[in-house]
Amino acid sequence: MAGFLQQVVEGLGAGAIYASMALALVLIYQFTGIVNFAQGELAMFSTYIAWQCVAAGLPFWAALALTLVVSFAGGMLIERLIIRPVEGAPELTIVIVTVGLFIFVNAAAGWIWTFLIKDFPNPFPQGALELGGVSVGFSTLGVLGVVALVMGLLYLLFQHTKIGLGMRAVATNPSSARLVGIRVGWTLALGWGLAATVGAVSGVLIAPLLFLEPNMMGGVLIYAFAAATLGGFDSPAGAVVGGVIVGVAETLAGAYVGFIGSDLKIGVPLVIILGVLLLRPQGLFGRAVVERA
Repeated sequence: MAGFLQQVVEGLGAGAIYASMALALVLIYQFTGIVNFAQGELAMFSTYIAWQCVAAGLPFWAALALTLVVSFAGGMLIERLIIRPVEGAPELTIVIVTVGLFIFVNAAAGWIWTFLIKDFPNPFPQGALELGGVSVGFSTLGVLGVVALVMGLLYLLFQHTKIGLGMRAVATNPSSARLVGIRVGWTLALGWGLAATVGAVSGVLIAPLLFLEPNMMGGVLIYAFAAATLGGFDSPAGAVVGGVIVGVAETLAGAYVGFIGSDLKIGVPLVIILGVLLLRPQGLFGRAVVERA
Protein backbone atom coordinates (compact mmCIF):
# COMPACT_ATOMS: atom_id res chain seq x y z
CA MET A 1 0.00 0.00 0.00
CA ALA A 2 2.83 2.40 0.84
CA GLY A 3 4.33 1.80 -2.59
CA PHE A 4 1.03 2.64 -4.26
CA LEU A 5 0.64 5.84 -2.23
CA GLN A 6 4.22 6.79 -3.10
CA GLN A 7 3.39 6.54 -6.80
CA VAL A 8 0.25 8.63 -6.29
CA VAL A 9 2.25 11.37 -4.54
CA GLU A 10 4.78 11.46 -7.36
CA GLY A 11 1.92 11.58 -9.85
CA LEU A 12 0.38 14.54 -8.04
CA GLY A 13 3.64 16.49 -8.38
CA ALA A 14 3.88 15.77 -12.11
CA GLY A 15 0.17 16.37 -12.56
CA ALA A 16 0.42 19.84 -11.00
CA ILE A 17 2.94 20.84 -13.66
CA TYR A 18 0.80 19.38 -16.44
CA ALA A 19 -2.15 21.26 -14.96
CA SER A 20 -0.38 24.61 -15.13
CA MET A 21 0.57 24.08 -18.77
CA ALA A 22 -2.95 22.84 -19.59
CA LEU A 23 -4.34 25.94 -17.92
CA ALA A 24 -2.25 28.11 -20.25
CA LEU A 25 -3.70 26.25 -23.25
CA VAL A 26 -7.24 26.63 -21.92
CA LEU A 27 -6.85 30.36 -21.23
CA ILE A 28 -5.92 31.08 -24.84
CA TYR A 29 -8.63 28.77 -26.18
CA GLN A 30 -11.27 30.41 -24.01
CA PHE A 31 -10.47 33.91 -25.19
CA THR A 32 -9.65 33.30 -28.84
CA GLY A 33 -10.79 29.80 -29.79
CA ILE A 34 -7.19 29.01 -30.77
CA VAL A 35 -5.31 25.86 -29.77
CA ASN A 36 -1.78 27.21 -29.33
CA PHE A 37 0.68 24.52 -30.41
CA ALA A 38 3.55 26.88 -29.52
CA GLN A 39 2.61 27.13 -25.84
CA GLY A 40 5.31 24.72 -24.74
CA GLU A 41 8.02 26.53 -26.70
CA LEU A 42 6.98 29.87 -25.24
CA ALA A 43 7.29 28.33 -21.76
CA MET A 44 10.71 26.94 -22.70
CA PHE A 45 11.89 30.35 -23.91
CA SER A 46 10.71 31.95 -20.67
CA THR A 47 12.62 29.32 -18.72
CA TYR A 48 15.79 30.25 -20.57
CA ILE A 49 15.20 33.88 -19.64
CA ALA A 50 14.94 32.85 -15.98
CA TRP A 51 18.14 30.79 -16.31
CA GLN A 52 19.95 33.76 -17.88
CA CYS A 53 18.84 36.05 -15.05
CA VAL A 54 20.07 33.57 -12.43
CA ALA A 55 23.37 33.17 -14.31
CA ALA A 56 23.73 36.97 -14.27
CA GLY A 57 23.56 36.93 -10.46
CA LEU A 58 19.91 37.56 -9.63
CA PRO A 59 18.34 35.55 -6.80
CA PHE A 60 16.03 32.84 -8.10
CA TRP A 61 12.75 34.41 -7.02
CA ALA A 62 13.76 37.84 -8.34
CA ALA A 63 14.71 36.18 -11.63
CA LEU A 64 11.33 34.44 -11.71
CA ALA A 65 9.46 37.70 -11.09
CA LEU A 66 11.35 39.43 -13.90
CA THR A 67 10.73 36.44 -16.18
CA LEU A 68 7.00 36.55 -15.54
CA VAL A 69 6.88 40.24 -16.44
CA VAL A 70 8.82 39.64 -19.67
CA SER A 71 6.64 36.62 -20.50
CA PHE A 72 3.47 38.61 -19.98
CA ALA A 73 4.68 41.39 -22.26
CA GLY A 74 5.90 38.86 -24.82
CA GLY A 75 2.55 37.06 -24.88
CA MET A 76 0.70 40.31 -25.50
CA LEU A 77 3.16 41.25 -28.24
CA ILE A 78 2.71 37.89 -29.99
CA GLU A 79 -1.05 38.35 -29.99
CA ARG A 80 -0.80 41.85 -31.45
CA LEU A 81 1.83 41.16 -34.10
CA ILE A 82 1.30 37.51 -35.11
CA ILE A 83 -2.19 36.36 -34.10
CA ARG A 84 -4.19 39.54 -34.68
CA PRO A 85 -3.44 39.72 -38.44
CA VAL A 86 -4.96 36.24 -38.97
CA GLU A 87 -7.95 36.81 -36.70
CA GLY A 88 -11.02 35.38 -38.39
CA ALA A 89 -8.95 33.33 -40.85
CA PRO A 90 -9.78 29.63 -41.45
CA GLU A 91 -8.82 27.32 -38.59
CA LEU A 92 -6.12 25.61 -40.66
CA THR A 93 -4.41 28.97 -41.22
CA ILE A 94 -4.27 29.66 -37.49
CA VAL A 95 -2.95 26.14 -36.81
CA ILE A 96 -0.17 26.72 -39.35
CA VAL A 97 0.68 30.06 -37.73
CA THR A 98 1.02 28.53 -34.25
CA VAL A 99 3.08 25.61 -35.62
CA GLY A 100 5.31 28.14 -37.39
CA LEU A 101 5.65 30.03 -34.11
CA PHE A 102 6.62 26.72 -32.45
CA ILE A 103 9.43 26.17 -34.97
CA PHE A 104 10.64 29.79 -34.81
CA VAL A 105 10.80 29.98 -31.00
CA ASN A 106 12.56 26.61 -30.80
CA ALA A 107 15.16 27.67 -33.37
CA ALA A 108 15.61 31.07 -31.72
CA ALA A 109 16.33 29.47 -28.35
CA GLY A 110 18.86 27.12 -29.92
CA TRP A 111 20.53 30.02 -31.74
CA ILE A 112 20.75 32.20 -28.60
CA TRP A 113 21.61 29.57 -25.97
CA THR A 114 22.72 26.57 -28.13
CA PHE A 115 21.17 23.09 -27.93
CA LEU A 116 23.51 21.92 -25.15
CA ILE A 117 21.84 20.72 -21.97
CA LYS A 118 22.05 23.14 -19.05
CA ASP A 119 21.40 22.68 -15.34
CA PHE A 120 18.53 24.69 -13.92
CA PRO A 121 18.55 25.55 -10.21
CA ASN A 122 15.91 24.00 -7.98
CA PRO A 123 14.40 26.69 -5.73
CA PHE A 124 13.16 24.16 -3.21
CA PRO A 125 15.32 22.46 -0.56
CA GLN A 126 16.49 18.87 -0.83
CA GLY A 127 14.98 16.23 1.42
CA ALA A 128 11.51 14.90 2.08
CA LEU A 129 8.83 14.43 4.70
CA GLU A 130 8.10 10.89 5.83
CA LEU A 131 4.37 10.37 6.32
CA GLY A 132 3.27 6.83 7.13
CA GLY A 133 5.97 5.24 5.05
CA VAL A 134 5.39 7.62 2.14
CA SER A 135 8.15 10.06 1.20
CA VAL A 136 6.90 13.47 0.09
CA GLY A 137 9.74 15.52 -1.33
CA PHE A 138 10.04 19.20 -0.51
CA SER A 139 10.32 19.78 -4.25
CA THR A 140 6.93 18.10 -4.79
CA LEU A 141 5.40 20.14 -1.99
CA GLY A 142 6.88 23.31 -3.46
CA VAL A 143 5.50 22.54 -6.93
CA LEU A 144 2.05 21.84 -5.50
CA GLY A 145 2.19 25.04 -3.46
CA VAL A 146 3.22 27.24 -6.39
CA VAL A 147 0.58 25.77 -8.70
CA ALA A 148 -2.10 26.15 -6.00
CA LEU A 149 -1.04 29.80 -5.57
CA VAL A 150 -1.34 30.40 -9.32
CA MET A 151 -4.80 28.83 -9.38
CA GLY A 152 -5.88 30.94 -6.41
CA LEU A 153 -4.64 34.16 -7.99
CA LEU A 154 -6.42 33.35 -11.25
CA TYR A 155 -9.63 32.64 -9.35
CA LEU A 156 -9.41 36.00 -7.59
CA LEU A 157 -8.65 37.75 -10.89
CA PHE A 158 -11.61 36.28 -12.75
CA GLN A 159 -14.13 36.40 -9.92
CA HIS A 160 -13.32 39.57 -8.00
CA THR A 161 -11.76 42.16 -10.34
CA LYS A 162 -13.17 44.35 -13.11
CA ILE A 163 -10.43 43.17 -15.46
CA GLY A 164 -11.32 39.54 -14.80
CA LEU A 165 -15.03 40.18 -15.31
CA GLY A 166 -14.22 41.91 -18.60
CA MET A 167 -12.12 38.94 -19.70
CA ARG A 168 -14.95 36.55 -18.83
CA ALA A 169 -17.38 38.69 -20.81
CA VAL A 170 -15.09 38.64 -23.86
CA ALA A 171 -14.66 34.88 -23.55
CA THR A 172 -18.45 34.41 -23.39
CA ASN A 173 -19.56 36.83 -26.11
CA PRO A 174 -17.03 39.22 -27.72
CA SER A 175 -19.69 41.10 -29.71
CA SER A 176 -21.82 41.88 -26.66
CA ALA A 177 -18.71 42.79 -24.67
CA ARG A 178 -17.72 45.28 -27.36
CA LEU A 179 -21.18 46.86 -27.26
CA VAL A 180 -20.88 47.61 -23.53
CA GLY A 181 -17.53 49.34 -24.00
CA ILE A 182 -15.02 46.59 -23.28
CA ARG A 183 -11.89 46.86 -25.43
CA VAL A 184 -12.01 43.36 -26.86
CA GLY A 185 -8.72 43.59 -28.77
CA TRP A 186 -6.67 44.52 -25.72
CA THR A 187 -8.53 41.98 -23.60
CA LEU A 188 -7.54 39.23 -26.03
CA ALA A 189 -3.92 40.41 -25.85
CA LEU A 190 -4.21 40.35 -22.05
CA GLY A 191 -5.39 36.74 -22.27
CA TRP A 192 -2.32 35.78 -24.31
CA GLY A 193 -0.08 37.57 -21.84
CA LEU A 194 -1.71 35.77 -18.93
CA ALA A 195 -1.35 32.40 -20.66
CA ALA A 196 2.32 33.07 -21.39
CA THR A 197 2.86 33.93 -17.72
CA VAL A 198 1.20 30.72 -16.49
CA GLY A 199 3.19 28.73 -19.07
CA ALA A 200 6.41 30.32 -17.81
CA VAL A 201 5.63 29.06 -14.30
CA SER A 202 5.20 25.57 -15.72
CA GLY A 203 8.53 25.72 -17.53
CA VAL A 204 10.42 26.97 -14.50
CA LEU A 205 8.91 24.22 -12.33
CA ILE A 206 9.68 21.38 -14.73
CA ALA A 207 13.22 22.43 -15.71
CA PRO A 208 14.91 21.35 -12.43
CA LEU A 209 13.24 17.93 -12.72
CA LEU A 210 14.28 17.36 -16.34
CA PHE A 211 16.94 19.51 -17.95
CA LEU A 212 17.09 22.80 -19.80
CA GLU A 213 17.37 22.58 -23.58
CA PRO A 214 15.21 23.83 -26.47
CA ASN A 215 13.23 20.58 -26.84
CA MET A 216 12.47 20.11 -23.15
CA MET A 217 8.74 20.94 -23.36
CA GLY A 218 7.79 18.60 -26.21
CA GLY A 219 6.67 15.74 -24.00
CA VAL A 220 5.19 18.06 -21.37
CA LEU A 221 2.99 19.69 -24.03
CA ILE A 222 1.52 16.30 -24.96
CA TYR A 223 0.59 15.67 -21.32
CA ALA A 224 -0.88 19.18 -21.13
CA PHE A 225 -2.99 18.56 -24.23
CA ALA A 226 -4.25 15.34 -22.64
CA ALA A 227 -5.12 17.23 -19.44
CA ALA A 228 -6.94 20.00 -21.32
CA THR A 229 -8.79 17.47 -23.49
CA LEU A 230 -9.80 15.39 -20.47
CA GLY A 231 -10.96 18.35 -18.39
CA GLY A 232 -12.45 20.33 -21.27
CA PHE A 233 -10.84 23.09 -23.31
CA ASP A 234 -13.42 25.60 -22.09
CA SER A 235 -12.95 24.79 -18.38
CA PRO A 236 -9.94 26.13 -16.42
CA ALA A 237 -10.96 24.02 -13.41
CA GLY A 238 -11.23 21.02 -15.71
CA ALA A 239 -7.67 21.61 -16.92
CA VAL A 240 -6.44 21.42 -13.32
CA VAL A 241 -8.38 18.25 -12.55
CA GLY A 242 -7.33 16.76 -15.87
CA GLY A 243 -3.67 17.51 -15.18
CA VAL A 244 -3.80 15.76 -11.83
CA ILE A 245 -5.57 12.72 -13.31
CA VAL A 246 -3.09 12.49 -16.20
CA GLY A 247 -0.10 12.80 -13.84
CA VAL A 248 -1.34 10.08 -11.49
CA ALA A 249 -2.42 7.80 -14.36
CA GLU A 250 0.96 8.13 -16.07
CA THR A 251 2.87 7.35 -12.89
CA LEU A 252 0.72 4.36 -11.94
CA ALA A 253 0.81 2.95 -15.47
CA GLY A 254 4.60 3.21 -15.54
CA ALA A 255 4.89 1.49 -12.17
CA TYR A 256 2.29 -1.28 -12.45
CA VAL A 257 1.77 -2.00 -16.16
CA GLY A 258 4.71 -4.16 -17.11
CA PHE A 259 5.01 -3.47 -20.82
CA ILE A 260 4.74 0.32 -20.34
CA GLY A 261 7.48 0.96 -17.77
CA SER A 262 9.35 4.24 -18.07
CA ASP A 263 9.85 4.00 -21.83
CA LEU A 264 6.23 3.93 -23.02
CA LYS A 265 4.64 6.29 -20.47
CA ILE A 266 4.29 8.89 -23.22
CA GLY A 267 1.61 6.61 -24.68
CA VAL A 268 -0.67 7.17 -21.67
CA PRO A 269 -1.69 10.75 -22.60
CA LEU A 270 -2.23 9.69 -26.21
CA VAL A 271 -4.61 6.93 -25.08
CA ILE A 272 -6.43 9.45 -22.84
CA ILE A 273 -6.79 11.94 -25.71
CA LEU A 274 -8.15 9.27 -28.05
CA GLY A 275 -10.53 7.87 -25.44
CA VAL A 276 -11.96 11.28 -24.51
CA LEU A 277 -12.43 12.35 -28.14
CA LEU A 278 -14.32 9.13 -28.85
CA LEU A 279 -16.46 8.98 -25.69
CA ARG A 280 -16.89 12.59 -24.49
CA PRO A 281 -15.36 15.11 -26.90
CA GLN A 282 -16.17 18.11 -24.71
CA GLY A 283 -14.24 16.64 -21.76
CA LEU A 284 -15.35 15.97 -18.21
CA PHE A 285 -16.21 19.59 -17.39
CA GLY A 286 -16.63 21.07 -20.85
CA ARG A 287 -19.91 22.09 -22.45
CA ALA A 288 -21.15 20.43 -25.60
CA VAL A 289 -21.82 22.84 -28.44
CA VAL A 290 -25.26 22.41 -30.00
CA GLU A 291 -25.87 24.05 -33.36
CA ARG A 292 -29.33 24.52 -34.78
CA ALA A 293 -29.83 23.45 -38.34
